[in-house]
Amino acid sequence: MSEIKKVAVIGSGVMGSGIAAHVANAGIPVLLLDIVPNGANDRSMLAKGAIEKMLKTKPAPFMHARVAKLVTPGNIEDDLAKLADVDWICEAIIENVDLKRDLYAKLEANRKKGSIVTSNTSTIPLDLLTQGLPESFAADFAVTHFFNPPRYMRLFELVKGPKTRTDAIEALRRFGDVKLGKEVVDCKDRPGFIANRIGIYWSTVATALAYDLGLTVEEADSVVGRPMGVPKTGIFGLADLTGIDLGPYVVGSMLKTLPKTDALHQFYKAEHPLNALMQKLIKDGYTGRKGKGGFYRARGKEALDLQSGEFRPKQKPNLASVKAARKGLRALVEYDDKGGHYAWGVLSRVLGYAADLVPEIADDILAVDTAMKTGYAWKHGPFEQIDQLGTQWFADKLKASGLPVPKMVAVANGRPFYKEDGDKAYRLMPNGEYAEIVVQADAWTLADKKRGKQPIASNKGASLWDLGDGVAGLEFHTKMNAVDADIITMVKEAAKIDKKGFKALVIGGDYDNFSVGANVGIALFQANIAMWPAIEQGISEGQDAYMKLKYAPFPVVSAVAGMALGGGCEITLHSDAIQAHAESYMGLVEVGVGVIPGWGGCKELVTRAITNKKRPGGPMPALAQVFEAISTAKVSTSAMEARDMLILRESDGITMNRRRLLADAKAKALKLAENYTPPKPVEINLPGATARAAMQLAVEGFAQQGKATKHDVVVSAALANVVSGGNTDITEVVTEKKLLELERENFMALIKTNATLDRIEHMLTTGKPLRN
Repeated sequence: MSEIKKVAVIGSGVMGSGIAAHVANAGIPVLLLDIVPNGANDRSMLAKGAIEKMLKTKPAPFMHARVAKLVTPGNIEDDLAKLADVDWICEAIIENVDLKRDLYAKLEANRKKGSIVTSNTSTIPLDLLTQGLPESFAADFAVTHFFNPPRYMRLFELVKGPKTRTDAIEALRRFGDVKLGKEVVDCKDRPGFIANRIGIYWSTVATALAYDLGLTVEEADSVVGRPMGVPKTGIFGLADLTGIDLGPYVVGSMLKTLPKTDALHQFYKAEHPLNALMQKLIKDGYTGRKGKGGFYRARGKEALDLQSGEFRPKQKPNLASVKAARKGLRALVEYDDKGGHYAWGVLSRVLGYAADLVPEIADDILAVDTAMKTGYAWKHGPFEQIDQLGTQWFADKLKASGLPVPKMVAVANGRPFYKEDGDKAYRLMPNGEYAEIVVQADAWTLADKKRGKQPIASNKGASLWDLGDGVAGLEFHTKMNAVDADIITMVKEAAKIDKKGFKALVIGGDYDNFSVGANVGIALFQANIAMWPAIEQGISEGQDAYMKLKYAPFPVVSAVAGMALGGGCEITLHSDAIQAHAESYMGLVEVGVGVIPGWGGCKELVTRAITNKKRPGGPMPALAQVFEAISTAKVSTSAMEARDMLILRESDGITMNRRRLLADAKAKALKLAENYTPPKPVEINLPGATARAAMQLAVEGFAQQGKATKHDVVVSAALANVVSGGNTDITEVVTEKKLLELERENFMALIKTNATLDRIEHMLTTGKPLRN
């Protein structure tokens, strides 16, 4: 199999530069080339400008500023010879087949033999792209379709041609999966492939039906949003996000390439009033968030009235069908109001459309569901949604509505599309037989390990599972995985798994976020009735539980993905190792609610900073870094940044593909279990009063500049007391126990202030920090 060690991307527009950035995120050198603009003094100005722009873009295409150095800018007139040592060339230029073919001819003359060439096209069939080119080129050519933005969207559609060599496809699949962290989905060479074929039809139907049924944009987004497992942007909010001007282009492109019998041709009407309204928006500069606004404007405070075409104050939708949807998808579409009618109008068409496209666009339903979940961020794929409705119910409802029953629904004949039997899962194939969903040994979810099993131990907050090979798994399952007393109890239980024959522990699960921190609502309730001993007991219990994990007679590995904040971050700091998904957002954010880390977070960062062999000079620069990170509630924007913050150590691992995270964490745990000995207690020397005074002086300076509030100064003073070591000096030894005592004392002092209680209440009410 070909190995990809160096990449070139041709085209430095939004997609091309984003692809180059993500290749660099994977640690792979990449050459970024574009045309030479007329009269340009710097012939590579387009590629250089793209890199500079990405370093300023939010959300950032680069996971860390330093990886930008892996991207080498150039141009296609002077630098094509550099392709001689490139293994994969990805073309991402304008969607014009003639321009692409001209470029391919130039690539063919300069690339090395056996290098892979792909196009990021989303609309042009592969067979058109390779017409008139040598057989050798066709053998090395495929389509690799990324979704925007390439760093964050997980779908990677892979299309092979009839002449594409198998080992080239395997190399792309492996690289996309392991290095780029994508869900690689094999697609047929059809217009729009999978996700855009369904997604463009979905957006066309959902927007037009909202107009036809008299829904406001807010009402439509409240239905085609969370009730359907779609991001809260809904459908009109999504159009604003992607660009309203993109809509007519992609629909027009699909209409040109799809057969006249396709449902998009049957549904789309050029004369529909919404099309004229969108053209007016585009003409007036309302292209969405990148323009003056779109269906929403004024930072979301105003919304477009679809009937009048005028903006008005945003209205809070209040559809009974949306409330009914809490009971499930069927409750939504069965509800007799305009929201329920709209939901059925959208789902009946879109789910039916998807169920008629297998095996035309993909060999089985799993590819379709995966594509829609990772390309459009749907919580459930079309076939999973039909299973929620019931295949027989869906077929009967379609017939009652005068709509045809799709091919795959007829194949199901009342059976579910997915089923489980013991520890195995199956999906229905087009031939009417079930096929097992094979779980890879190095890429699995916790759900795969739990299937058909009972937990080792469980309560309302967490469960312990057998992951095999002598490794146990600790899973949180509170809301947002907020740490509460039940989780603390199960952490203590996990610290004793060696007595049940286990030799290692992995903490993690399938959720989007590892843990958002402690459940501060409980603390507020206790504080309001002056249950100070109970609060202090909770702090002590958490400290004790985390220390038991740290010094357990077996290795503990935290498998982190998404947010690991506050108390959630603290549990990872007490693990022997962290295996972090590349998109991990970690930090100690307690100051936002007016307290400081109380479960050992300060202790761990202080001891890491002081014992860090690479720290500059004496203790003050290292302690200042810790103080700044905690006092500003700094959160990493990637796992790479978490390493800069000492939350991840050099020995900790980073996994690009979320689906591989638990397997990687388990492998790390097993490796550590070989001849494992618990860590030795840490003792350090801290400067005490001198460091505390310096930290407080810095905060007072920020306060005078208006950058720190009155209560910020109070909270920072408490934090400075802990970070400096309290009443000590550089000649005295400070133990972990002493630092934990300082955390607990200063936490309790803060929780008793009205200003802190105001911060907690404001956070719980609004979800935003109070600047008091």
